[in-house]
Amino acid sequence: MTQPIRLLIVDDHHLAREGVKEILECQTEFEIVGEASNGLQAVEKTKALMPDLVLMDISMPKMNGFEATKEIKKQFPNVKVVIMTVSYDITDWFEALKRGAQGYLLKNLNTEDMLNGLKAYAMDEIPMSKEMAFRIWKEFKKDGQAEQTLSAREQDVLQLVAKGHSNKEISKVLNISENTVKTHMKNILGKLHLENRVQLASYAYDNGIV
Repeated sequence: MTQPIRLLIVDDHHLAREGVKEILECQTEFEIVGEASNGLQAVEKTKALMPDLVLMDISMPKMNGFEATKEIKKQFPNVKVVIMTVSYDITDWFEALKRGAQGYLLKNLNTEDMLNGLKAYAMDEIPMSKEMAFRIWKEFKKDGQAEQTLSAREQDVLQLVAKGHSNKEISKVLNISENTVKTHMKNILGKLHLENRVQLASYAYDNGIV
């Protein structure tokens, strides 16, 4: 039996946390292991509970969601963080990804889309439209960092990542081990000065790789 995704909910509004809990508690794929009402608590509870995924609000007292995300990813790089907010501002999306978040969900999503998004991020997939990926990458281009050339195999991996494939799926398509896929991913991220799969997808769309 597949283990449920252990999730920490972080939001300074009690009703918002309760609303998310009400949705997720009906889903066998998720197990809510804790709650936090600010960024400092989020870091502390991540350390204590070690969730698989942290669902993080942005605007909170003591420490905002961006700073909390940065600290969590610094201390616990294997814990996934998904920002969930009302903000449509592309700079907030950009800032979340710079701090290491795996993804970004809007609070006004319907239940099905929210659940699918969370499952996808937990599985290292990319539930993002081409338009949004392009907009985010345009922001990253402003940094002007030099890029190193990818090998043919790294380009193959990049194409599949941009199409939303997980590491397991990529390993099957390319007939290589998951560990080899992870090694390629690490090398690609380093060469392109990026931090996660969403940024890679944005890069691929902007450069016509997919």
